[in-house]
Amino acid sequence: MNPAMWVSKTGIQAQDAKLQAIANNLANVNTVGFKRDRLVFEDMFYQTAQQPGAQRDTNTVNPSGIQLGNGTRLVGTQKVFTTGSLQTTGQSLDVAIVGNGFLQVEMANGETAYTRAGQLQVNSDGRLVNAQGLPLVPDITIPANATSVSIGDNGMVSVTLSGATQQSEVGQLTLANFVNPTGLLALGDNLYQETTASGAPTVGNPGDNALGKIKQGSLEGSNVQVVEEMVDMISAQRTYEMNTKVLSAADNMLQYLSQAAR
Repeated sequence: MNPAMWVSKTGIQAQDAKLQAIANNLANVNTVGFKRDRLVFEDMFYQTAQQPGAQRDTNTVNPSGIQLGNGTRLVGTQKVFTTGSLQTTGQSLDVAIVGNGFLQVEMANGETAYTRAGQLQVNSDGRLVNAQGLPLVPDITIPANATSVSIGDNGMVSVTLSGATQQSEVGQLTLANFVNPTGLLALGDNLYQETTASGAPTVGNPGDNALGKIKQGSLEGSNVQVVEEMVDMISAQRTYEMNTKVLSAADNMLQYLSQAAR
């Protein structure tokens, strides 16, 4: 079996995985707070016929050796946590994080999840929840007789009650940050979960300790750049085609040898 066939097979698999990531990025171009994925590849082990630096004779050594590669493989995927473009909505419960940090929500199993999507709402109990109905951490309750809600850059939530002339503070939005946000586990639903790779969260008020600030009446859009993804898609397609040509060429070479041996 021609080794080039196995090498080209790994290249085809790599480009297939890359195309899947590109498709997911493009599918989420309008998803609030979405962070694009990029794939990390590495070359596989080498067959060493001659060791570099091996002694050739008494006075000379092999300057390069003979090493034949065996293809590529996917070693990991990374979320790119650059800030997406801000979209002004004018909705008082829409918030965008300008800078580092994640909003915290409590999942149904009691664990904390993290999100950049700031489409907040008020549930039937008056609690601030995200788009999936998960309550914020720490818990913030909006009184039923509140006529307006104000969220400051520092995350302080204030309301104006019916018949009142001054605002009342009802809670504080906090943000969590990680040493390695790329190590977070993506759960879907715009949620992430802490892992050993991400490290423990550092929680604080917006604007403190390198945390971003809150912008009320705005949402953070996806950081997917459509033109960039299209270029990557074309590149992946062409690379896929080249690997299939190598596969076809290796097959033709084997066929030629088979016919010549008859």
